[in-house]
Amino acid sequence: MIARLDFAPLDGITKRVFRRVWHAHFGGADRYFVPFISPTDQHVITPRDRRELENPEGLPQVPQVMAKQAADFVWAAEALADMGYEEVNLNLGCPSGTVTAKGKGSGLLMDPDRLDRFLDQVFSAARVPVSVKTRLGYHTPEEFPRLLEIFNRYPIACLTVHPRVRPEKYRGAVHMDLFALAMAESKNPVCYNGDLTSVAGVRALEAQFPGLDAAMIGRGAIADPALLRRLRGGPAASKEELQAFTQELYQAYQDFYGQAAPASQRMKEVWFYLIHLFENGERLGGRMRRSRGPRAYEELEARIFQELELLEDPQGELA
Repeated sequence: MIARLDFAPLDGITKRVFRRVWHAHFGGADRYFVPFISPTDQHVITPRDRRELENPEGLPQVPQVMAKQAADFVWAAEALADMGYEEVNLNLGCPSGTVTAKGKGSGLLMDPDRLDRFLDQVFSAARVPVSVKTRLGYHTPEEFPRLLEIFNRYPIACLTVHPRVRPEKYRGAVHMDLFALAMAESKNPVCYNGDLTSVAGVRALEAQFPGLDAAMIGRGAIADPALLRRLRGGPAASKEELQAFTQELYQAYQDFYGQAAPASQRMKEVWFYLIHLFENGERLGGRMRRSRGPRAYEELEARIFQELELLEDPQGELA
């Protein structure tokens, strides 16, 4: 069985409010990855980022950093170490065009020699352990053996591999043959990420790679909030539990924003995933996406719990 389950960051959803409420209701994650910060050359943590990074709840968290210059990453790692963090994650996986155009995220994979220099500077200077989340390459999967050679030169705390390349984003089949290469040849601990949306899917991964150290699950744990708990032998979420979760999350968003309108918008984003737990969920899920304002949101959420039944064996639909 996989020893460690990490909750992947999903920018816009898995922020501090969500992590706190989700953890209180479901749990099962060994670590929560904080959506990335992107330090500028002014080397200042913005008030917005600082609010996100503060952790009064004491959750086991790992901050993720996206940077183009090694000096900016090293500065951020030092600042995060001063805040008490014991590991910092380098994001080499984000496929967003606005990110990669700046040479960040998976954009760093475009030039392996530059990536090598970047990592050399980081591991020569950082005083906190650094983990890496990566894709197989920027253009084609065939780039991965060269990248793996580079990763093996450095003491990476954990190498999380999403076995797709940048143009594939989160669509299409994952390249499990190349993840097998990472398992066979990585000198660093390996974590799998991608398309884990059900207990059966994780069990199949464990059977295929019995030596796997860890798995990182993101959208699957939003679409089925009890997924990580179920992987540890716990129960599936009941309708009553889900309703208590969404109501507390909605109130927490209202408290955070000071008004209901942005809170309802955040909840609609969460329901984009949750609706897959319900039989014929799209009947009301589509209306939820098109709804406007808190009142319409509240009415539709009430209807979902009143009119729809939970699937007996939720499999998840999003990775």
